Amino acid sequence: MIVVWRITQHCNLRCPFCEWDRSLPRVRRHADAREVMRFATPLADWQTATGRRVLVSWLGGEPLLWPELAGVAAKVYILSLAQSATTNGTPLGQVKAQDLVLRYFAELTVSVDGFADFHDPMRGWPGGFDRLRDAVRALVARRASRGALRLRANVVLMRQNVHAFPNLCDALADWGVDEITFNALGGRDRPEFYPAHALQPCDVVWLRAELPALHTRLAACGTRLPGEGGYLDRFAATSSGQPIAVADCGPGRDFLFIDEHGVIAPCDFTGA
Repeated sequence: MIVVWRITQHCNLRCPFCEWDRSLPRVRRHADAREVMRFATPLADWQTATGRRVLVSWLGGEPLLWPELAGVAAKVYILSLAQSATTNGTPLGQVKAQDLVLRYFAELTVSVDGFADFHDPMRGWPGGFDRLRDAVRALVARRASRGALRLRANVVLMRQNVHAFPNLCDALADWGVDEITFNALGGRDRPEFYPAHALQPCDVVWLRAELPALHTRLAACGTRLPGEGGYLDRFAATSSGQPIAVADCGPGRDFLFIDEHGVIAPCDFTGA
């Protein structure tokens, strides 16, 4: 069971495709640490009763900026629940953040959208690509003696960065990333940004042709690149404006989403 928990709406970057862009004027909330632990305990009991592994995945905003994370992560670790997080990487240059991740987390996903000329202005983080590279390499160097942290990178693909994706994957593999995931830019969070940046059908055709060789090349480096077949069919449909029906998404069976208010739902789109 994967439990994705958005623990904060606060973020320190300005990503124009994200609803948590720091430049957007809005009320920002943190999760209540007491409520987090109140639900973590029955999750641990359920894990014991069923024998099914539970992974609690912290999300934001920027989850590593949540003031309560260190204390909560320590308690969740004692409950034998696996933990992960998706981060923009800004805190990872600090030894304190690295120590927290290496001690308590089973997995960490860093968000990276391209090389410096694209990533840095898109995220509003001057020098960010180089800092992220150095932080990831530091984690890779330290994890050999601290645990079995699995490192992922996730890339949001747009028409402006998709053609650099294979070379970016090669660079990420060189950083020591274990797995690279990718998703197409969505329009739900920032509909004003989407039309000029969404993938076009020709981009998806190009990507589909490039992926087999890229899979082979990355596998030789020990880096996994999931996502082909039906996954790319969805890219193609979305880029062409063709909806694909889902007969059964398995609500609540293997995945739960919890927001900063403590509302539990089958996914991020169904909390209401």
